Amino acid sequence: MSKNLKYSLLFLASGIFITHCVQAPSPEELRSSIEIVDMETKWVAKAYQPWPPKLILVPCISFRVKNVSSKPINYLNFNAIFKFKGETENLGDAFLAAIRKEPIMPGQVSEVITMKSNYGVEGKSLATFKDNPYWKPVVVKLFVQSKGSIHVPLGEWDISKTIDFKEPEPVGMGEVKKEDEPKQKKEK
Repeated sequence: MSKNLKYSLLFLASGIFITHCVQAPSPEELRSSIEIVDMETKWVAKAYQPWPPKLILVPCISFRVKNVSSKPINYLNFNAIFKFKGETENLGDAFLAAIRKEPIMPGQVSEVITMKSNYGVEGKSLATFKDNPYWKPVVVKLFVQSKGSIHVPLGEWDISKTIDFKEPEPVGMGEVKKEDEPKQKKEK
């Protein structure tokens, strides 16, 4: 047997051994080991330009993960799918490999995880969105995946109409300063 063939077989055997030793958690195990807490939904700016006026807002979620199991949890990937309520087509999505190096210990809560849709809605300014009766409600479905498991649904949340963006003041529109008037010479 050639040396390359021996190394190839050894590599293949070790890969099969590792794959069978690290088994992916079942959907029930994964779902029951974590809890989503401190969920916040809003809209944030993806792009803004004052002239010609253009503002693109995207839905955004932020949350924390609580470990409700008896084992440390790491290697969590999240997938968020954003849709207009009642629609079948996606508005946008986001994928994030969130928990990696530092595991979440039993009973502990992760740092804040933020996910923004890659697509949103476009208008000319912030006023375009505020109090707009045609602004459709958006929902987000959140999924988790770990160590080769399937994507497990965690829930669905409504995206609030809160907008986390403030338009800068137009240039040159601030208060105009009066220059000092030239002093008149007093006649003697």
